Amino acid sequence: MKIIREVEGASIKRSVDAGTEEQRRAVQEIISSVREKGDAALKEYTEKFDGVSLAEFKVTEVEIADAFAAMDTAMINVIQEAADNIRTFHEQQKQSSWFTTRADGTMLGQKLTPLDSVGVYVPGGTAAYPSSVLMNVMPAKVAGVGRITMVSPPGKDGTLSAGVLVAAKIAGVEDIYKVGGAQAVAALAYGTETISVVDKITGPGNIYVALAKREVFGDVDIDMIAGPSEIVVLADGDQHADEIAADLLSQAEHDPRASAVLVTTCENLAERVVQEVERQLSTLPREDIARRSISDFGAIYVTATLEKGVELVNQLAPEHLEILTADPFETMAGIRHAGAIFLGRYSSEPVGDYFAGPNHVLPTNGTARFSSPLNVDEFMKKSSIISYSEKALKENGDKIAALARLEGLEAHARAVEIRFKKRD
Repeated sequence: MKIIREVEGASIKRSVDAGTEEQRRAVQEIISSVREKGDAALKEYTEKFDGVSLAEFKVTEVEIADAFAAMDTAMINVIQEAADNIRTFHEQQKQSSWFTTRADGTMLGQKLTPLDSVGVYVPGGTAAYPSSVLMNVMPAKVAGVGRITMVSPPGKDGTLSAGVLVAAKIAGVEDIYKVGGAQAVAALAYGTETISVVDKITGPGNIYVALAKREVFGDVDIDMIAGPSEIVVLADGDQHADEIAADLLSQAEHDPRASAVLVTTCENLAERVVQEVERQLSTLPREDIARRSISDFGAIYVTATLEKGVELVNQLAPEHLEILTADPFETMAGIRHAGAIFLGRYSSEPVGDYFAGPNHVLPTNGTARFSSPLNVDEFMKKSSIISYSEKALKENGDKIAALARLEGLEAHARAVEIRFKKRD
Protein backbone atom coordinates (compact mmCIF):
# COMPACT_ATOMS: atom_id res chain seq x y z
CA MET A 1 0.00 0.00 0.00
CA LYS A 2 1.68 3.20 -1.17
CA ILE A 3 2.29 6.14 1.18
CA ILE A 4 1.94 9.49 -0.58
CA ARG A 5 3.38 12.57 1.11
CA GLU A 6 2.78 15.09 -1.67
CA VAL A 7 -1.00 15.40 -1.78
CA GLU A 8 -1.58 18.43 -3.96
CA GLY A 9 -4.15 17.51 -6.59
CA ALA A 10 -4.73 14.07 -5.06
CA SER A 11 -7.81 12.06 -5.93
CA ILE A 12 -9.21 8.61 -5.37
CA LYS A 13 -7.99 6.35 -8.14
CA ARG A 14 -11.36 5.17 -9.36
CA SER A 15 -12.31 2.38 -11.72
CA VAL A 16 -15.35 3.62 -13.62
CA ASP A 17 -16.76 0.84 -15.76
CA ALA A 18 -18.95 2.40 -18.45
CA GLY A 19 -19.24 -0.89 -20.30
CA THR A 20 -17.99 -1.85 -23.72
CA GLU A 21 -19.84 -1.19 -26.93
CA GLU A 22 -20.45 -4.93 -27.18
CA GLN A 23 -22.00 -4.98 -23.71
CA ARG A 24 -24.21 -2.01 -24.50
CA ARG A 25 -25.46 -3.65 -27.68
CA ALA A 26 -26.13 -6.89 -25.81
CA VAL A 27 -28.17 -5.02 -23.21
CA GLN A 28 -30.15 -3.18 -25.87
CA GLU A 29 -30.90 -6.49 -27.58
CA ILE A 30 -32.07 -8.05 -24.31
CA ILE A 31 -34.35 -5.10 -23.54
CA SER A 32 -35.82 -5.18 -27.04
CA SER A 33 -36.45 -8.92 -26.80
CA VAL A 34 -38.18 -8.64 -23.41
CA ARG A 35 -40.39 -5.83 -24.70
CA GLU A 36 -41.35 -7.94 -27.71
CA LYS A 37 -41.61 -11.46 -26.24
CA GLY A 38 -42.28 -10.88 -22.53
CA ASP A 39 -42.07 -13.97 -20.33
CA ALA A 40 -40.75 -16.10 -23.19
CA ALA A 41 -37.67 -13.89 -23.37
CA LEU A 42 -37.23 -14.03 -19.59
CA LYS A 43 -37.26 -17.84 -19.69
CA GLU A 44 -34.80 -17.89 -22.56
CA TYR A 45 -32.33 -15.56 -20.83
CA THR A 46 -32.70 -17.28 -17.45
CA GLU A 47 -31.71 -20.57 -19.06
CA LYS A 48 -28.85 -18.93 -20.96
CA PHE A 49 -27.34 -16.80 -18.20
CA ASP A 50 -28.41 -18.52 -14.95
CA GLY A 51 -28.36 -22.09 -16.19
CA VAL A 52 -31.80 -22.98 -14.92
CA SER A 53 -35.18 -23.60 -16.59
CA LEU A 54 -38.11 -22.21 -14.63
CA ALA A 55 -41.78 -22.99 -15.18
CA GLU A 56 -42.77 -20.05 -12.95
CA PHE A 57 -40.84 -16.96 -11.95
CA LYS A 58 -42.86 -15.89 -8.93
CA VAL A 59 -41.66 -17.06 -5.53
CA THR A 60 -44.35 -19.04 -3.71
CA GLU A 61 -45.38 -18.88 -0.07
CA VAL A 62 -44.04 -22.42 0.28
CA GLU A 63 -40.57 -21.25 -0.82
CA ILE A 64 -40.70 -18.42 1.71
CA ALA A 65 -41.78 -20.80 4.47
CA ASP A 66 -38.92 -23.14 3.54
CA ALA A 67 -36.50 -20.20 3.77
CA PHE A 68 -37.63 -19.41 7.30
CA ALA A 69 -37.40 -23.09 8.25
CA ALA A 70 -33.87 -23.29 6.89
CA MET A 71 -32.60 -20.27 8.82
CA ASP A 72 -31.59 -20.20 12.46
CA THR A 73 -34.12 -18.34 14.63
CA ALA A 74 -31.42 -16.12 16.10
CA MET A 75 -30.41 -14.99 12.59
CA ILE A 76 -34.03 -14.27 11.70
CA ASN A 77 -34.24 -12.09 14.80
CA VAL A 78 -31.09 -10.22 13.79
CA ILE A 79 -32.57 -9.47 10.34
CA GLN A 80 -35.80 -8.33 12.01
CA GLU A 81 -33.91 -6.01 14.36
CA ALA A 82 -31.89 -4.57 11.48
CA ALA A 83 -35.12 -3.94 9.56
CA ASP A 84 -36.61 -2.18 12.59
CA ASN A 85 -33.52 0.05 12.90
CA ILE A 86 -33.64 0.95 9.23
CA ARG A 87 -37.36 1.70 9.39
CA THR A 88 -36.97 3.90 12.48
CA PHE A 89 -34.16 5.92 10.92
CA HIS A 90 -36.03 6.51 7.66
CA GLU A 91 -39.23 7.49 9.44
CA GLN A 92 -37.34 10.59 10.61
CA GLN A 93 -36.85 11.59 6.97
CA LYS A 94 -40.50 11.60 5.97
CA GLN A 95 -41.88 15.00 5.07
CA SER A 96 -45.47 16.20 4.93
CA SER A 97 -47.47 18.22 2.45
CA TRP A 98 -47.63 21.90 3.34
CA PHE A 99 -49.79 24.90 2.46
CA THR A 100 -49.60 28.65 3.10
CA THR A 101 -52.30 31.29 2.75
CA ARG A 102 -51.63 34.93 1.90
CA ALA A 103 -53.61 37.97 2.93
CA ASP A 104 -55.06 38.34 -0.59
CA GLY A 105 -56.63 34.87 -0.39
CA THR A 106 -54.01 33.05 -2.43
CA MET A 107 -53.12 29.57 -1.25
CA LEU A 108 -49.80 27.97 -2.26
CA GLY A 109 -48.30 24.69 -1.21
CA GLN A 110 -46.70 21.38 -1.99
CA LYS A 111 -48.40 17.99 -2.06
CA LEU A 112 -46.26 14.91 -1.39
CA THR A 113 -47.38 11.63 -2.95
CA PRO A 114 -45.64 8.26 -2.70
CA LEU A 115 -44.82 6.47 -5.93
CA ASP A 116 -47.38 3.89 -7.01
CA SER A 117 -44.82 1.15 -7.62
CA VAL A 118 -41.11 0.39 -7.23
CA GLY A 119 -38.94 -2.44 -8.48
CA VAL A 120 -36.02 -3.55 -6.31
CA TYR A 121 -33.13 -5.45 -7.87
CA VAL A 122 -31.18 -7.71 -5.50
CA PRO A 123 -28.00 -9.45 -6.68
CA GLY A 124 -28.14 -13.24 -6.45
CA GLY A 125 -26.64 -16.37 -7.90
CA THR A 126 -23.32 -16.98 -6.13
CA ALA A 127 -23.90 -14.05 -3.74
CA ALA A 128 -26.74 -13.24 -1.38
CA TYR A 129 -27.38 -9.79 0.08
CA PRO A 130 -30.23 -9.60 2.61
CA SER A 131 -28.93 -6.14 3.56
CA SER A 132 -29.61 -4.90 0.01
CA VAL A 133 -33.21 -6.02 0.38
CA LEU A 134 -33.70 -4.08 3.60
CA MET A 135 -31.90 -0.93 2.46
CA ASN A 136 -33.93 -0.65 -0.75
CA VAL A 137 -37.31 -1.76 0.54
CA MET A 138 -37.61 -0.09 3.95
CA PRO A 139 -37.45 3.56 2.77
CA ALA A 140 -39.98 2.72 0.05
CA LYS A 141 -42.27 1.22 2.68
CA VAL A 142 -41.87 4.25 4.94
CA ALA A 143 -42.68 6.51 1.99
CA GLY A 144 -45.92 4.60 1.43
CA VAL A 145 -45.20 3.05 -1.98
CA GLY A 146 -48.24 1.03 -2.97
CA ARG A 147 -46.56 -1.92 -4.71
CA ILE A 148 -42.99 -3.16 -4.33
CA THR A 149 -41.71 -5.82 -6.71
CA MET A 150 -38.41 -7.58 -6.04
CA VAL A 151 -36.35 -9.40 -8.65
CA SER A 152 -33.23 -11.49 -8.09
CA PRO A 153 -31.40 -14.05 -10.23
CA PRO A 154 -31.95 -17.68 -9.17
CA GLY A 155 -29.24 -20.13 -8.22
CA LYS A 156 -28.56 -23.28 -10.19
CA ASP A 157 -31.25 -25.05 -8.15
CA GLY A 158 -33.86 -22.53 -9.27
CA THR A 159 -34.27 -20.89 -5.86
CA LEU A 160 -33.32 -17.65 -4.13
CA SER A 161 -31.19 -17.67 -1.00
CA ALA A 162 -32.94 -18.11 2.32
CA GLY A 163 -31.45 -14.85 3.62
CA VAL A 164 -32.84 -12.81 0.74
CA LEU A 165 -36.30 -14.37 1.04
CA VAL A 166 -36.43 -13.93 4.82
CA ALA A 167 -35.37 -10.29 4.52
CA ALA A 168 -37.94 -9.67 1.79
CA LYS A 169 -40.74 -11.16 3.86
CA ILE A 170 -39.72 -9.18 6.95
CA ALA A 171 -39.54 -6.00 4.87
CA GLY A 172 -43.04 -6.61 3.52
CA VAL A 173 -42.37 -7.45 -0.13
CA GLU A 174 -45.28 -9.39 -1.62
CA ASP A 175 -44.18 -9.89 -5.23
CA ILE A 176 -40.82 -11.64 -5.59
CA TYR A 177 -39.55 -12.98 -8.91
CA LYS A 178 -36.65 -15.29 -9.74
CA VAL A 179 -35.21 -13.33 -12.62
CA GLY A 180 -32.05 -11.27 -12.88
CA GLY A 181 -29.74 -9.39 -15.20
CA ALA A 182 -30.68 -6.85 -17.84
CA GLN A 183 -33.80 -8.91 -18.59
CA ALA A 184 -35.13 -8.30 -15.08
CA VAL A 185 -34.60 -4.56 -15.43
CA ALA A 186 -36.41 -4.62 -18.80
CA ALA A 187 -39.32 -6.55 -17.28
CA LEU A 188 -39.70 -4.00 -14.49
CA ALA A 189 -39.50 -1.09 -16.91
CA TYR A 190 -41.83 -2.39 -19.62
CA GLY A 191 -43.74 -5.30 -18.10
CA THR A 192 -44.38 -8.88 -19.18
CA GLU A 193 -47.31 -11.27 -18.79
CA THR A 194 -46.07 -12.00 -15.26
CA ILE A 195 -44.25 -8.88 -14.06
CA SER A 196 -46.03 -5.53 -13.94
CA VAL A 197 -44.46 -2.20 -14.89
CA VAL A 198 -43.04 -0.11 -12.05
CA ASP A 199 -42.33 3.61 -11.75
CA LYS A 200 -38.79 3.35 -10.36
CA ILE A 201 -36.02 0.76 -10.20
CA THR A 202 -33.47 0.66 -7.39
CA GLY A 203 -30.73 -1.70 -6.31
CA PRO A 204 -27.20 -2.74 -7.29
CA GLY A 205 -26.10 -5.22 -9.93
CA ASN A 206 -23.36 -6.14 -12.37
CA ILE A 207 -22.36 -4.10 -15.42
CA TYR A 208 -25.28 -5.48 -17.46
CA VAL A 209 -27.76 -4.43 -14.78
CA ALA A 210 -26.14 -0.98 -14.57
CA LEU A 211 -26.25 -0.53 -18.35
CA ALA A 212 -29.87 -1.70 -18.46
CA LYS A 213 -30.83 0.83 -15.78
CA ARG A 214 -29.15 3.53 -17.82
CA GLU A 215 -31.05 2.43 -20.95
CA VAL A 216 -34.51 2.46 -19.34
CA PHE A 217 -34.01 5.70 -17.42
CA GLY A 218 -36.56 8.18 -18.69
CA ASP A 219 -39.24 5.56 -19.18
CA VAL A 220 -38.86 4.82 -15.47
CA ASP A 221 -36.81 6.47 -12.76
CA ILE A 222 -33.72 4.84 -11.25
CA ASP A 223 -31.79 5.42 -8.04
CA MET A 224 -28.24 5.76 -9.39
CA ILE A 225 -25.53 4.08 -11.43
CA ALA A 226 -23.25 2.97 -8.62
CA GLY A 227 -19.55 2.35 -9.02
CA PRO A 228 -17.16 0.20 -6.96
CA SER A 229 -17.21 0.73 -3.20
CA GLU A 230 -14.97 3.35 -1.55
CA ILE A 231 -13.77 4.10 1.95
CA VAL A 232 -11.64 6.95 3.28
CA VAL A 233 -10.40 6.92 6.86
CA LEU A 234 -9.35 10.33 8.25
CA ALA A 235 -7.13 9.81 11.30
CA ASP A 236 -4.79 11.70 13.57
CA GLY A 237 -1.82 10.01 15.24
CA ASP A 238 -3.44 8.55 18.34
CA GLN A 239 -5.30 5.68 16.63
CA HIS A 240 -5.11 1.90 16.34
CA ALA A 241 -3.41 0.75 13.15
CA ASP A 242 -4.97 -2.72 13.28
CA GLU A 243 -8.50 -1.27 13.43
CA ILE A 244 -7.85 1.10 10.53
CA ALA A 245 -6.37 -1.72 8.44
CA ALA A 246 -9.41 -3.88 9.16
CA ASP A 247 -11.75 -1.09 8.10
CA LEU A 248 -9.83 -0.49 4.87
CA LEU A 249 -9.95 -4.20 4.06
CA SER A 250 -13.69 -4.34 4.79
CA GLN A 251 -14.18 -2.42 1.55
CA ALA A 252 -11.27 -3.91 -0.37
CA GLU A 253 -12.78 -7.40 -0.10
CA HIS A 254 -15.90 -6.24 -1.98
CA ASP A 255 -14.36 -5.94 -5.40
CA PRO A 256 -10.91 -5.79 -7.04
CA ARG A 257 -11.92 -2.29 -8.18
CA ALA A 258 -12.91 -1.07 -4.69
CA SER A 259 -10.93 1.82 -3.22
CA ALA A 260 -9.51 2.03 0.31
CA VAL A 261 -7.71 5.22 1.37
CA LEU A 262 -6.21 6.49 4.62
CA VAL A 263 -5.66 10.22 5.15
CA THR A 264 -3.57 10.90 8.24
CA THR A 265 -1.36 13.52 9.86
CA CYS A 266 0.93 10.86 11.33
CA GLU A 267 3.80 9.28 9.37
CA ASN A 268 4.25 6.57 11.98
CA LEU A 269 0.57 5.58 11.83
CA ALA A 270 0.78 5.39 8.05
CA GLU A 271 3.70 2.97 8.22
CA ARG A 272 2.03 0.82 10.87
CA VAL A 273 -1.17 0.61 8.80
CA VAL A 274 0.82 -0.59 5.79
CA GLN A 275 2.24 -3.41 7.91
CA GLU A 276 -1.18 -4.27 9.38
CA VAL A 277 -2.87 -4.36 6.00
CA GLU A 278 -0.28 -6.86 4.77
CA ARG A 279 -0.57 -8.98 7.92
CA GLN A 280 -4.37 -9.11 7.81
CA LEU A 281 -4.54 -9.72 4.07
CA SER A 282 -2.84 -13.09 4.49
CA THR A 283 -5.69 -14.36 6.67
CA LEU A 284 -8.65 -13.15 4.59
CA PRO A 285 -10.81 -15.72 2.77
CA ARG A 286 -11.14 -13.19 -0.07
CA GLU A 287 -7.43 -12.34 -0.03
CA ASP A 288 -7.02 -12.29 -3.81
CA ILE A 289 -9.83 -9.77 -4.30
CA ALA A 290 -8.75 -7.56 -1.41
CA ARG A 291 -5.07 -7.66 -2.40
CA ARG A 292 -5.84 -6.54 -5.95
CA SER A 293 -8.00 -3.71 -4.62
CA ILE A 294 -5.31 -2.53 -2.20
CA SER A 295 -2.60 -2.80 -4.84
CA ASP A 296 -4.48 -1.01 -7.62
CA PHE A 297 -6.77 1.41 -5.77
CA GLY A 298 -5.43 1.72 -2.21
CA ALA A 299 -3.39 4.66 -0.92
CA ILE A 300 -2.26 6.44 2.23
CA TYR A 301 -1.95 10.23 2.15
CA VAL A 302 0.08 11.99 4.85
CA THR A 303 -0.89 15.63 5.36
CA ALA A 304 0.90 18.32 7.34
CA THR A 305 -2.20 19.27 9.34
CA LEU A 306 -5.66 17.93 10.09
CA GLU A 307 -7.13 20.92 8.25
CA LYS A 308 -5.25 19.84 5.14
CA GLY A 309 -6.60 16.36 5.67
CA VAL A 310 -10.17 17.67 5.76
CA GLU A 311 -9.55 19.60 2.55
CA LEU A 312 -8.28 16.43 0.93
CA VAL A 313 -11.32 14.42 2.06
CA ASN A 314 -13.63 17.01 0.54
CA GLN A 315 -11.65 16.75 -2.66
CA LEU A 316 -11.98 12.96 -2.63
CA ALA A 317 -15.76 13.06 -1.85
CA PRO A 318 -15.84 9.42 -0.72
CA GLU A 319 -18.77 7.04 -0.46
CA HIS A 320 -17.83 6.10 3.14
CA LEU A 321 -15.82 8.32 5.47
CA GLU A 322 -14.58 7.27 8.90
CA ILE A 323 -13.32 10.05 11.16
CA LEU A 324 -10.87 8.83 13.81
CA THR A 325 -9.60 11.97 15.51
CA ALA A 326 -9.44 13.36 19.04
CA ASP A 327 -12.77 15.15 18.46
CA PRO A 328 -14.54 13.57 15.48
CA PHE A 329 -17.62 15.78 15.86
CA GLU A 330 -15.50 18.90 15.57
CA THR A 331 -13.67 17.43 12.59
CA MET A 332 -16.98 16.56 10.94
CA ALA A 333 -17.96 20.24 10.88
CA GLY A 334 -15.48 20.79 8.06
CA ILE A 335 -16.66 17.87 5.93
CA ARG A 336 -18.79 18.88 2.96
CA HIS A 337 -18.64 15.87 0.65
CA ALA A 338 -19.18 12.30 1.84
CA GLY A 339 -21.96 9.76 1.37
CA ALA A 340 -21.94 8.46 4.95
CA ILE A 341 -19.82 9.68 7.86
CA PHE A 342 -18.79 7.35 10.69
CA LEU A 343 -17.57 9.04 13.87
CA GLY A 344 -15.17 7.40 16.32
CA ARG A 345 -13.55 3.98 16.61
CA TYR A 346 -16.77 2.17 17.53
CA SER A 347 -18.53 3.31 14.33
CA SER A 348 -16.78 0.93 11.95
CA GLU A 349 -18.19 1.08 8.42
CA PRO A 350 -19.94 -2.34 8.59
CA VAL A 351 -22.11 -0.93 11.41
CA GLY A 352 -23.73 1.25 8.77
CA ASP A 353 -23.69 -1.44 6.11
CA TYR A 354 -25.93 -3.74 8.09
CA PHE A 355 -27.49 -2.58 11.29
CA ALA A 356 -27.41 1.02 12.54
CA GLY A 357 -30.27 2.30 10.35
CA PRO A 358 -28.94 4.82 7.82
CA ASN A 359 -29.02 3.62 4.23
CA HIS A 360 -25.98 1.91 2.74
CA VAL A 361 -26.94 2.76 -0.85
CA LEU A 362 -24.54 5.69 -1.24
CA PRO A 363 -23.11 7.94 -3.95
CA THR A 364 -19.82 6.71 -5.44
CA ASN A 365 -17.26 7.99 -7.95
CA GLY A 366 -17.12 11.43 -6.35
CA THR A 367 -20.86 12.02 -6.79
CA ALA A 368 -21.14 12.73 -3.06
CA ARG A 369 -20.30 16.27 -4.19
CA PHE A 370 -23.89 16.63 -5.38
CA SER A 371 -25.96 13.58 -4.41
CA SER A 372 -27.24 11.81 -1.31
CA PRO A 373 -27.81 8.32 0.08
CA LEU A 374 -30.98 6.47 -0.89
CA ASN A 375 -33.73 7.97 1.25
CA VAL A 376 -37.48 8.32 1.65
CA ASP A 377 -37.64 11.31 -0.70
CA GLU A 378 -36.45 9.03 -3.52
CA PHE A 379 -39.77 7.21 -3.30
CA MET A 380 -42.01 10.27 -3.22
CA LYS A 381 -42.88 12.96 -5.70
CA LYS A 382 -43.88 16.54 -5.09
CA SER A 383 -46.70 18.47 -6.74
CA SER A 384 -46.87 22.26 -6.50
CA ILE A 385 -50.27 23.59 -5.42
CA ILE A 386 -51.48 26.98 -6.67
CA SER A 387 -54.84 28.47 -5.78
CA TYR A 388 -54.82 32.13 -6.84
CA SER A 389 -57.55 34.41 -5.63
CA GLU A 390 -59.44 36.89 -7.84
CA LYS A 391 -57.84 39.74 -5.94
CA ALA A 392 -54.34 38.41 -6.48
CA LEU A 393 -54.88 37.88 -10.21
CA LYS A 394 -56.24 41.42 -10.60
CA GLU A 395 -53.18 42.78 -8.83
CA ASN A 396 -50.65 40.70 -10.77
CA GLY A 397 -52.36 39.90 -14.07
CA ASP A 398 -50.69 42.71 -16.02
CA LYS A 399 -47.26 41.61 -14.76
CA ILE A 400 -47.90 37.99 -15.73
CA ALA A 401 -49.13 39.01 -19.19
CA ALA A 402 -46.11 41.26 -19.65
CA LEU A 403 -43.72 38.41 -18.86
CA ALA A 404 -45.59 36.14 -21.28
CA ARG A 405 -45.30 38.66 -24.10
CA LEU A 406 -41.62 39.18 -23.29
CA GLU A 407 -41.20 35.51 -24.18
CA GLY A 408 -43.36 35.84 -27.28
CA LEU A 409 -46.21 33.72 -25.88
CA GLU A 410 -49.34 35.72 -26.66
CA ALA A 411 -51.75 32.92 -25.74
CA HIS A 412 -50.27 32.80 -22.27
CA ALA A 413 -50.96 36.51 -21.81
CA ARG A 414 -54.51 36.22 -23.13
CA ALA A 415 -55.24 33.26 -20.80
CA VAL A 416 -54.81 35.66 -17.90
CA GLU A 417 -56.47 38.73 -19.42
CA ILE A 418 -59.59 36.86 -20.58
CA ARG A 419 -60.65 36.37 -16.97
CA PHE A 420 -61.27 40.12 -16.68
CA LYS A 421 -63.02 40.56 -20.00
CA LYS A 422 -66.46 42.14 -19.70
CA ARG A 423 -69.14 39.57 -20.40
CA ASP A 424 -72.66 40.12 -21.75
